[in-house]
Amino acid sequence: MAQIRIGTSGWSYAGWRGKFYPPDLSGKKQLAYVSSRFNSLEINGSFYSLLSPKAYRNYRETTPGGFLCAVKASRFITHIKRLKEIRTPLANFFASGVLKMEDKLGPILWQLPKVKFNPEILEAFLQELPKDTQQAARLAREHDERVEGKADFTIEDNRPLRHAVEFRGEDFFVPECVRILRRHGVALVFSHSGSWPYTEELTAGFAYIRLHGAPHTYASNYEPEQLDWWAGRICAWASGEEPPDAQRITDIKPPRRKARDVYVYFDNDHHAHAPVNAKELMQRLEVRPPSESRA
Repeated sequence: MAQIRIGTSGWSYAGWRGKFYPPDLSGKKQLAYVSSRFNSLEINGSFYSLLSPKAYRNYRETTPGGFLCAVKASRFITHIKRLKEIRTPLANFFASGVLKMEDKLGPILWQLPKVKFNPEILEAFLQELPKDTQQAARLAREHDERVEGKADFTIEDNRPLRHAVEFRGEDFFVPECVRILRRHGVALVFSHSGSWPYTEELTAGFAYIRLHGAPHTYASNYEPEQLDWWAGRICAWASGEEPPDAQRITDIKPPRRKARDVYVYFDNDHHAHAPVNAKELMQRLEVRPPSESRA
């Protein structure tokens, strides 16, 4: 049975206080508060710097049972190295503690900047990505001094890893890129914004959606009729189908599935639109946070 995961991209925003968070809620209690309202979150602090095993353990221990966190991977790999010579940076990322999320670890998100599409570089990068936590732990042993003395890549059980790539450069919206992603079972993120192209090419056994807001990226609210539109599309993807008007760039049939997990994260954080829109979409799809589901 498909799982639909809905939440926000990050949760520590000053502008949410008094609009989503109670005015007197301390910053240390925000994660517990937000994870009681949704069934998933996107960790984005990991994009800006390597976090610690302690931080990841805190995410796991603070969130309720049945919760999942997607993790946004290091921009050092995507924006500084531009996917080249990234074996050691990859090892550092997986050694930094991300595997301590254990059963609450959702997809790994790789956000690329607006660069030129190079099929050889993309292919080589995807080839390096570990397919499960056991492979990730082996890769993490190759870490360098940047995480020396603070690395933790021990795992309790071997679990499959999911990867999703968000493209913002127009050059990537071509059939060859879609074929490369499908060969590796990596999801092409459906990234809706007012600033870069959009497509709905299914390239993996799950769908990953980021809603940044449009026409004003990070700032526009999703109105009720827009949320109805998204709910209909998400239902189609979750049932293993596609919307009849899917916005494709190829005529290649997507991977066949009887059901498909769908991850949806709102990133229109200005004016606290993201948590409000996430809750409204959950209501339309009858998705409940883990605490309510157990009840």
